[in-house]
Amino acid sequence: MSKKFIELKLGSHQIVHGFDEEHKEIIEEIIVEGYNKKLVNIERIKSISEKFILTDYAHGRWIYWEYEGDFETIKNKVL
Repeated sequence: MSKKFIELKLGSHQIVHGFDEEHKEIIEEIIVEGYNKKLVNIERIKSISEKFILTDYAHGRWIYWEYEGDFETIKNKVL
């Protein structure tokens, strides 16, 4: 049985609401203090970088989450 969710500590994030008439992303930046635990559905993860996890969000939007931890640890959780 494969995992459906992983527990992550996520903090500040950027929500991509779409694109403007010049095809630039319309981004809402949310700054928070520290990190909070969150269960993330693995199927919603689009990519992982050394700083952000990109996931699907409501109504066709995307969200870039800052995460606590290192890339290798997060990578091993999803593989």
